[in-house]
Amino acid sequence: MKTHVSISAREIKGPLNLSLTINSGQTSQPAWAIDNNYYKEFLLVDNQPFLIKLSQEELTGSVEMEIESNSEFNLKPILKEVRCVFDLDYDLPNFYEFLKEDPKLAPTIDFCKGLRLFKAQNIFECLISSICSANNSIIRWNRSIRVMREKWGDSYKLPSGKFHNFPSPSTILDLPEHEIEEMESCGGDKNIEECIHNLKACGVGYRGKYIKKASSMVNHDLKLEKLGQMSYDNAFETLLEFPGVGPKVADCILLYGYGMGEAFPTDVWIKRIISYLYFDQDDLPVSKIREFGQNQFGEYAGYTQLYLFHYARKSGLLNKLKPVKK
Repeated sequence: MKTHVSISAREIKGPLNLSLTINSGQTSQPAWAIDNNYYKEFLLVDNQPFLIKLSQEELTGSVEMEIESNSEFNLKPILKEVRCVFDLDYDLPNFYEFLKEDPKLAPTIDFCKGLRLFKAQNIFECLISSICSANNSIIRWNRSIRVMREKWGDSYKLPSGKFHNFPSPSTILDLPEHEIEEMESCGGDKNIEECIHNLKACGVGYRGKYIKKASSMVNHDLKLEKLGQMSYDNAFETLLEFPGVGPKVADCILLYGYGMGEAFPTDVWIKRIISYLYFDQDDLPVSKIREFGQNQFGEYAGYTQLYLFHYARKSGLLNKLKPVKK
């Protein structure tokens, strides 16, 4: 069965740019697929499978939603989940007033109007996505996560076809890390070219060992739900115990996975942007830039980082800040 519903502009706190939000490279999850002017994704809500399709004509307009399921359902939790994923209850006009108070930040509004956090539906997937994103392109880590879903996620049949969720930590723990381990696990009955059911075959590279260890920690030691109940500082320090998780990745997980707005993901590009805008391009350590961002922007740190990076990409500032090759 299919149900159509609209989320009116009056039900969203400020503008929403659906396409920009989905395609802005946030590490909560892969971008939703585009299909005939709809963005679509498979979601599990209260353990019931749904295919969600969203479309939007303009920034100030309504969001049209088609919900596909196998049986009757309660609409309220679906709407709540979609509102959460796209952060529709976040007061963007209030954030824009904050940006306008700083002449260095005010120009970001025109380049980023309607950009919102693209928040995780599956916290474990967010953890693995963020690990995969380190030193990696958006296209590559998106593909890796989708391949992992298709190979090892639980499958659900809907009228439109078969869909998969992200595999559980215990499932990933049972996977070979690379093709040699897979070949050895089957007693050498396969040629190495046939060994495609391993993490490395998904394009994660050296991150396979981090994914396995993180899965073990989540499966045996740490319930991810507890992180959301911790203070920001305690959650940050806990995430740093995961292999492949440095300060930037930890902040991404806390921002996109848990909505902790004080997180300020800082890499070399954010360092260059902040150094250019606030420190006359002085070469400060990334840790100092992160500290500055959190102190300067406070509860708006996460959104400010998101807007600064997109502004720098679209305005040409990022190209200006690239080191000159000698």
